[in-house]
Amino acid sequence: MNVIVLCTDSLRVDHLGCYGNPWIRTPNLDRLAAEGALFDHCYSENLPTMPTRTAWWTGRYQFPWRGWQQFEHSDYLLAEVLWDRGYTSALVTDTYHMHKPVYNCGRGFDTVRWVRGQEYDPWIVDPAVQVEVGPWHRLKGDDSDRLWRPRFEQYLRNRSAWGEDEEKTPTAQVAKAAVAWLEEQVRVHGTRDRLFLWVDFFDPHEPWDPPEPYRSMYDPDYRGHVNIDPVAGPVADYMTEAEIRHTMALYAGEVTMVDRWAGAVLDAARALGLWDDTLVMHVSDHGEPFGEHGIIRKARPWNYEELVHVPWILRHPEGIGRGRRIPALVQTVDLMPTVLDALGIAGPLTLPFLAPTRTMFPQDIEVDRRRVELTGRSLMPLLRGQAERVREAAVTAHHGRQWSLRTADWSYLLPIDGSAGPELYDRRRDPGEHDNLAGREADRAQAMELQLRRFVDEVERHR
Repeated sequence: MNVIVLCTDSLRVDHLGCYGNPWIRTPNLDRLAAEGALFDHCYSENLPTMPTRTAWWTGRYQFPWRGWQQFEHSDYLLAEVLWDRGYTSALVTDTYHMHKPVYNCGRGFDTVRWVRGQEYDPWIVDPAVQVEVGPWHRLKGDDSDRLWRPRFEQYLRNRSAWGEDEEKTPTAQVAKAAVAWLEEQVRVHGTRDRLFLWVDFFDPHEPWDPPEPYRSMYDPDYRGHVNIDPVAGPVADYMTEAEIRHTMALYAGEVTMVDRWAGAVLDAARALGLWDDTLVMHVSDHGEPFGEHGIIRKARPWNYEELVHVPWILRHPEGIGRGRRIPALVQTVDLMPTVLDALGIAGPLTLPFLAPTRTMFPQDIEVDRRRVELTGRSLMPLLRGQAERVREAAVTAHHGRQWSLRTADWSYLLPIDGSAGPELYDRRRDPGEHDNLAGREADRAQAMELQLRRFVDEVERHR
């Protein structure tokens, strides 16, 4: 069996048609959902970009002790496990954070293709490339300008490489590179089995700057200031409601553009005859705030629904779970266990370490095989209808800043950096999480905090 994972960074769950959005066009991901299963309540374990990929690729809760950092030597990553089982693999991405020195995101992959130029990637650094910030961004005229102006300028220099040509955008280049890799495996090498392809699109991450027709697709009559990359933080006295709506419309345009190019990868898998033997997933690492709690962008570690609730679509080649919407609480840490279970790779996993000797001649090297325990859960029992749930609660965190716990009925947010008090929300009555009941439901809040801290203690025991 083959595995293809499509990641679209920063994609809000409520911006896909298959999740109930009535106005944003996402036909390719909607088709994938119709052919597979859709998880209604998936939550990121640890935010943002790099911590989530750590969860996906290690299958382990990491939030109590790890934040944004490189992979550790002792990690046994999904690509490494599959490499050891004879898989041919590729990572194709324009998520430039993964390309930064020391992060080791290519570990285990046979082929890695980095597409440059997204966001503040130091790609085009020639100062002769003149850019003008004003028409595209709004600075605040305070000390924050020293941080944001050079970032905005860097993005605009990068953007000069593709301008209004959709085919040259990083999103299109990622899809084309992924398709080319699939074609090479099938047509050149004759390989149709044991392929693992991870396609990591940075869009619809900010800056929200899609070319036409996507730029005008969802707010065609707007005539105000265009802010493709707002300064992260409070929206009061910074952006009007019309400006926020337009920026959100630009974001929606990027969602539709990414759907088109994700569809190109899926169509290639079909055309190459891989579809009937390929497990396909679509995932995202987090959502994006657009003023729902007074901020725009993921400016603060506030783990509200619009940020931490993410889509997860899974299409099994044997039709397992086809057409189902699964209400169970699932997490990003469940991806690796689910893939391994679907492929029939049984645990426990053992990671070989080379134990140093005094001489370190080859004949003297000792191999110490250490057991790696996955703390995520396989979702195959849910897909097969063998279980209704794999956990009672989902945990989401910003390492060192805030932890949160969600059950089917309640959500509890606990700042651990002393920045604010706890928050408690009734998910059934208040799905947007606006009416903080922590004071009025003190016993329930305390019980949820105890449940959360006990969970952290349990995770620590399996570190």
